[in-house]
Amino acid sequence: MHLIRNEDDIAAGLVALFDRDPRLAAVAAVAGKVPLRLDQPGFAGLAHVIVSQMVSKASAEAIWRRIVAATGPLTAQAYLAADDGTGRSFGLSRGKADTLTRVAGAVACGELDLVALLDMPAAEAVARLVAIKGIGLWTAEVYLMFCGGHPDVFPAGDVALRAAVADALGLDARPEERRLREIASDWSPWRSVAARVFWAYYAARLRRDVTPIA
Repeated sequence: MHLIRNEDDIAAGLVALFDRDPRLAAVAAVAGKVPLRLDQPGFAGLAHVIVSQMVSKASAEAIWRRIVAATGPLTAQAYLAADDGTGRSFGLSRGKADTLTRVAGAVACGELDLVALLDMPAAEAVARLVAIKGIGLWTAEVYLMFCGGHPDVFPAGDVALRAAVADALGLDARPEERRLREIASDWSPWRSVAARVFWAYYAARLRRDVTPIA
């Protein structure tokens, strides 16, 4: 497995994707530059994904600043020390606060190794993550993509990806998650690069920044 670490890896993935599915060359032409957007693996990276989910970019950044101001360099132990058990001081919803506390506890006690996950096959790594209450499939897959650099993950439950694939490939309707996973299977082993292409395509068409994390 060749992890995505830099722009050259994105370029290699694009070449392979265009060879597998020539339609993607036209999609990429509309998308423009396909961003790397790679964060560090570990608790801080997963916490950033959780904080950013289903809120505006401005809201996520404000919450993140409060967390970092309270903890300094963000580790599981530092988060637990600053956590009041409700997340109110950070502006988190109760659900996200509970999830972050559970993740921090699992990491701090050694139950969850967020770096070692990256050496596992994607399905096994996802299973380890979603076993923690509050972490869903989308969160797990986005963590593997944008923190782990996993090359072959496609978060098919993402609304923007569903819309982008439907528009770019001329489908009659947005594909349901199962159908989108079937479509994306043709882009293996570079599905993470394909997802980046379609997010960039969606952003170019709507002039909105829709990639899950900054």
